[in-house]
This record gives sequence, structure tokens and C-alpha cells, in this order.
Amino acid sequence: MLLTKKSEYALLSLISIAKSDAPKNVDVLSRELNIPKSFLAKIMQNLAKNDIVKSHRGVNGGFVLKKPYDKITILEITTVAEEKIPSVFECSPSVSSCPSDLANACSLWPVLNNLQGRINVFLEELTLKDIAS
Repeated sequence: MLLTKKSEYALLSLISIAKSDAPKNVDVLSRELNIPKSFLAKIMQNLAKNDIVKSHRGVNGGFVLKKPYDKITILEITTVAEEKIPSVFECSPSVSSCPSDLANACSLWPVLNNLQGRINVFLEELTLKDIAS
């Protein structure tokens, strides 16, 4: 799967937040997870912008989950982190959008497309609670 450090760090941060009783700020998460602070700040801003976390300002501020962790899917998190639906292969999601216009003649495309669909369903059914427990 073509998941980058963005997805890994988003998932690790959200697991930490889910297990906490209090908001967690970027400084705490960065130290706890050994993630570069500036990189993590951008990831957390993106998660907040896309309604996965909510930001609280102030001395005791930080991030909390915007909805229950059993309602946040791994597909949702990775799509926000990667800024696109993560794919197994760098293959077009549809025959009509194939950059080489060879999808109709490609014997791998139907298999890869089917595999990607199954992975998407799996990631849509898997929640943050499933991996945080």
C-alpha cells in the first residue's frame, strides 16, 4: 500500500489522542511519538480541517477526537493524511482516467481494480478503535 509517513504519524497521533482523557498538543505528541514537531503540526492541522480532530486553545489545550473513535475509519484517516484515497498500485481507478489510454488492453487493470476495491472496503470497516485497543 502506498501509505507514507503522513498516514503513519496521523494514525499514531490519533491512537494516542483516543487513549487520553485530556487534549494532547503537538509538543506532547511530538515528544511522545518521536515525530518532528513541524511535520506533525501540519498533519494535525489537516486532520482538524477535515473534522477528524478538534483543536482547543489555551494552557490545557490540544487536540481531541471530533467524534467517537469507533466512528472514525482508517480509510477516512489515510485519505485525509495522504490527501487522496491511498492505493495499492499507481494504477488509475477507472478505465477512462488511465493516463496511457491502455486500460482496456491491460490484463492487470481489472485484477488490480478489484483488489483496490476490496482493500478500500476493509479500510472503511476498520476503525480507529480497532487499532487502538
